[in-house]
Amino acid sequence: MRLANLKLATMADGYGLASNMMLEIEGGAIAGYRPMPDRLPDGAIDCGGRLATPGLIDCHTHLVYGGNRADEFEKRLNGVSYAEIAEAGGGILATVRATRAASEEALTESALTRLDGLIAEGVTTVEIKSGYGLDTATELKMLRVARALARERPVDVVTSFLGAHAIPPEYKDARARYVQLVCDEMLPAAARDNLADAVDAFCERIAFTISETAQIFEAARKLGLPVKLHADQLSNLGGAALAASFGALSVDHIEYTNEEGVAAIARSGTVATLLPGAFYYLKEKHEPPVAALRKHGVPIAVATDLNPGSSPVHSLLAVMNMACVLFGLTPLEALRGVTVNAARALGLNDRGMIAPGMKADLVLWDVARPGDLAYPLGANPCAAVIKSGRVVRGSLT
Repeated sequence: MRLANLKLATMADGYGLASNMMLEIEGGAIAGYRPMPDRLPDGAIDCGGRLATPGLIDCHTHLVYGGNRADEFEKRLNGVSYAEIAEAGGGILATVRATRAASEEALTESALTRLDGLIAEGVTTVEIKSGYGLDTATELKMLRVARALARERPVDVVTSFLGAHAIPPEYKDARARYVQLVCDEMLPAAARDNLADAVDAFCERIAFTISETAQIFEAARKLGLPVKLHADQLSNLGGAALAASFGALSVDHIEYTNEEGVAAIARSGTVATLLPGAFYYLKEKHEPPVAALRKHGVPIAVATDLNPGSSPVHSLLAVMNMACVLFGLTPLEALRGVTVNAARALGLNDRGMIAPGMKADLVLWDVARPGDLAYPLGANPCAAVIKSGRVVRGSLT
């Protein structure tokens, strides 16, 4: 397939803009691109000067879950904190109860609705976590559903095992036993069934301690699974530095990470994934250390954190805007955060840029310049989505 008359944002260096280009796709991969010839070649598709970017990547979601937590949204607006709700048995544990009770079919049906919204905005790769089961059967159920979504829709799904999301009520007075269950039973089962591409944990005072997280990461290391971490969201426990010591793919949230933690992740090559949706919904005030991330050259990714409680955000384009308005990212940083840096946050080196040999995951946009993608809120200028060289949404002309 040859696409002609394109403005490319290759993301190879900054935006990597190249105007009036022709791009060739062979076997689901990008074969190359070159300036337009004087006349349209036979068989080439005139794309009308549209902007083309790599397919967008949502590198942190909790897309598979049961139930609804709109009541907690009202509680927070009436002054009850996220931590107070969690400590009273709400929050993550409320979703755990609903997810345990839901069938795989019901979880798949509800997740597909959410996934369709992301695909409509140009998402071609999505990460999906478990973590609303907190028992072996339900954690594996969630991961099976996540794997199944990739067979139902034209999207790549990367899975993360998040059994260490919260302490389940049945282990409230036996934390050590639950951590051991995660390490000795849950994780090996997920690895045995090839259901997990990475291992995640929530390191926070309302979740897991530094030592508990380290124990889980050691178990992941023995199984050959990379790690990532929900770190320093509500306080600075040193989670970012711990993740760096394990060579984590990413540390996510990091509102309270200090410069020492930023320097540690810079040394390890770990990506910082910012989640402005949770910051917005929880009405947080402590912004992540963007200036320090820039200073130390840490790659910044941006993701929806799509979940039923703290970030019911179904739009990666909206999150790009939030990252600019709430955290001060530039539109360039926001777009790199959902393409090249998001790919790196998932350990993927075959996407996120437009370059020969990369997967032909592309989005065509009805905008004049790439910075326009982070500007409006509630608009979707996506004209067409190409997944592995095949048009899966919209029209090229």
